[in-house]
Amino acid sequence: MAIDISTNNSFSGLFKVITEEQHLDPADILDDLEESHDQVEVDLSGLSNAVREVSKGVSEKTSQEYLRCDPIRLDGSTVMEERSTYTHAQKMRAAATFGFGRIHGLGMQAWHRSEISGKMLGNPSVSETVSTYMLSLRRRKTQKGDTPTSARAVRSGLLEDLYHFNNKPEFQEPQTYQPSSHNAPKGQLGPRGRTLLTLGYNLAFCGLLRIDELLKIQLQDITITKDPITGRTKLSLRLPFRKTSQFGDIKPFVWYEMPEEYQHLCVVRAFAWWILISDLTEGYLFRKIRANDRLAEENEPMTSEQFLEMFRNNLLDIKVDFVPYGTHSFRRGGCQWLSVERRWPLRQICEWGGWSQEFTHLTIVKYLISWNDNPHVDRDDFFNMDRTPTIACLTCNRSCHCA
Repeated sequence: MAIDISTNNSFSGLFKVITEEQHLDPADILDDLEESHDQVEVDLSGLSNAVREVSKGVSEKTSQEYLRCDPIRLDGSTVMEERSTYTHAQKMRAAATFGFGRIHGLGMQAWHRSEISGKMLGNPSVSETVSTYMLSLRRRKTQKGDTPTSARAVRSGLLEDLYHFNNKPEFQEPQTYQPSSHNAPKGQLGPRGRTLLTLGYNLAFCGLLRIDELLKIQLQDITITKDPITGRTKLSLRLPFRKTSQFGDIKPFVWYEMPEEYQHLCVVRAFAWWILISDLTEGYLFRKIRANDRLAEENEPMTSEQFLEMFRNNLLDIKVDFVPYGTHSFRRGGCQWLSVERRWPLRQICEWGGWSQEFTHLTIVKYLISWNDNPHVDRDDFFNMDRTPTIACLTCNRSCHCA
């Protein structure tokens, strides 16, 4: 039964917060929905049973945990103690979206009233009211100094450093993998683990893939052919699913073998080397790494937690702080690389990455611009007309600062 929060004194605080934000642009609400889904990096295996169990009833202690992000209580009173961050609230909201949508089968359609039956349909977490509240919470958190932090974008130069480190001769012999969770400074990766990481980096970066899309790729989703005109090797990937195309009609990704200068980003090279070293003939492309650098014998996909841990250990290898980076760093970094270095038109990037091309709400801007990313050009050089141009651009042969 629906509760009218406007007439219930127990929810007067929540009603006041929402009504104060009615001036919001609908585009901001749509952006909030996209951002809340993309920022959550969690392994969903086993989550269905867990959500079903805890959703049978909520204890008073658990209820207080749910409400610990907002300093304003439901009745309008204010809490003085320190509360959790906005990012924590986003993860709670995304978990609720998953629970309603996948476990209870309500899908991702926005919460609305049916014109035929008069019943409420869709996902309650995907609603204008919830997004309005989340935007209000973000504004109030920002005023208090809590700035939501997106994962830092991976730069092509960082992937080049990782590529050359992982291909050192001393890492071509199997080594025992020791997770960092066992009080070790970093995991010891052998040739299989490092080759698998390189393939994952390149696919996620060049394909703008989300982590769940990446780890569900199977060998039958990939086709290798020769271009009849140039004779160059071509790799085609058709994802089994995509968040923005959940009912099929997913356009394939096509990559050609890149020049030697881009070997650290080449999807074709990375895939060929992985197949050679792993001897895989079917099943998941990304499988769990066991001890002594062995792959899981069963067709068991790698989890996002293991991929993230291996990635962060790899960053420690080259003495880079792993804290700002996450699995979404590749999608962000690839978007910026295509825009800044490859000079792709914005519409082409949106088509490749699965973003809306209507441009009524510019979610794409959140990927191109973030205070947390490393700057492409030093501010001191913005108006430095004598700045030395870089080497000739591989695409247009011009000597420019973006080459």
